[in-house]
Amino acid sequence: MSANIIAEITSGKIRGAIDHGVCAFKGIPYGRAPKGALRWRPPMPPEPWAGIRDALEYGPRAMQTENTFGAAPEVFELYSGNSTLPMDENCLVLNLWTPALDDRRRPVMLWLHGGAFISGWGSTPWSEGVSLARKQNVVVVTINHRLGALGFLHLEDLCGEEFAGAGLTGMFDIIAALRWVRENIAAFGGDPGNVTVFGESGGGAKISVLMAMPAAQGLFHRAIIQSGPAVQMASREEAGRTAKQLLDELGLAPARAGALRSLPADRILVAQGKVLAGISRMSFTQRRRIGFNPVVDGRHFPAGPFEPVAPRISASVPLMIGTNQDEMRLFFAGHPWFEQLDDAAMRERLRQFVGERADEIAAAYRRARPEDSPRKLFSAIASDAGMRIPSLIMAERKIALNAAPVFVYLFTWRTPVLGGILGSAHTLEIPFVFDLVDSSRLTGDSPARYELADKLSRTWAAFARTGNPNHDAIPEWPPYSIAERPTMIFDERCRIEHDPLGAERRAWDINR
Repeated sequence: MSANIIAEITSGKIRGAIDHGVCAFKGIPYGRAPKGALRWRPPMPPEPWAGIRDALEYGPRAMQTENTFGAAPEVFELYSGNSTLPMDENCLVLNLWTPALDDRRRPVMLWLHGGAFISGWGSTPWSEGVSLARKQNVVVVTINHRLGALGFLHLEDLCGEEFAGAGLTGMFDIIAALRWVRENIAAFGGDPGNVTVFGESGGGAKISVLMAMPAAQGLFHRAIIQSGPAVQMASREEAGRTAKQLLDELGLAPARAGALRSLPADRILVAQGKVLAGISRMSFTQRRRIGFNPVVDGRHFPAGPFEPVAPRISASVPLMIGTNQDEMRLFFAGHPWFEQLDDAAMRERLRQFVGERADEIAAAYRRARPEDSPRKLFSAIASDAGMRIPSLIMAERKIALNAAPVFVYLFTWRTPVLGGILGSAHTLEIPFVFDLVDSSRLTGDSPARYELADKLSRTWAAFARTGNPNHDAIPEWPPYSIAERPTMIFDERCRIEHDPLGAERRAWDINR
């Protein structure tokens, strides 16, 4: 890699590097450090600089706790890439890969990382844009933004107008990054009129929210939600309760909330962890409504995002949405309780996911999968409850607007690592989308993974280019419809299935 390329953006000149034939720029500030008086306020534009600023190294991660979701140690170890990057509130940075600095107007793909709204960063080895940009002739952008209590703490109702919009500042950061793209991407050979947002898990949830935020309208033109459905987000009342819990942990009355802007960020992070420790024992399916999440404030985020209907302000935006078959194995595998699960324990743990319907849902899945062990049944039900069924609800509500197509997929390729216990787990498709399977220990060493990575990366880029994912390496993929439910199965043999796992879907009363 050699640092020998200069680009000019609205705030000054930056120096990037040529990486495997691609122009790479890292750690570009798209906003001022949101510290002190700027905490819980919408991001300010970065200060301009004189001369040439190096954009050769990744910037800091947002403040967060390591292994937030309690994955087993051997599983967490697979995901530890770039976790040594420093954490800092000065995290409003983006990274960019482009085939050339010219006027070609390529499709732009902006990646939103996962980690719910409390962890993650846009510079993991398996989400770098170098391969996607080089092979698919697109411009790739990844970003960091505020997380957790520093990004999603709804203080407005408790503490007054001084904290107006505080429960959405992380989303305001993302919108600021999209505005940066609109203003600057042409200098990198990108088309500001053809921007696709794509993201996994929490990144998909962020896209769900963006689709319902008026300030984001027109800043992106296609959307890809990977295992990240967000049908409904926190109400003001729910978010206000979380904010009160954090204030209590910090020993602050609402009248003294101004002191929050001078507290050390580490202290806020500790208090956040204590609040989340109580929330983690509550229903997984309510995770978007409890804890630190964007708040439906009725103003910046008027409703939804997909409850009771899909957002009309993004009706014309084509959507690709899907999940992995064994999503929850990521969180369960390796834990003794899961490995030893029997039928009685399965039904008890199911209540965390489906409440009073646990026995009914378990019986329906048992009929559909009579040979499955309690462990396999529990994994299937939990994965559907948290990911697949909400994604199908969003697809149905989106196509009901009759304004743009929706394409639904199911990723079923299983990783051989750790003896195969992860199956087709949450996050597994990411290195395939970025065509970086050699950069992730999660994918193992099967030669078949290269062909699948080529197919997925081409599919994502085709959708970014035209709003239609079809290309000559996959079967014809029709838009989703309730009548036929065509679904692309991504595996060693990609294929279309109509209403896959339909018996399980019907157990949730999804258009029986």
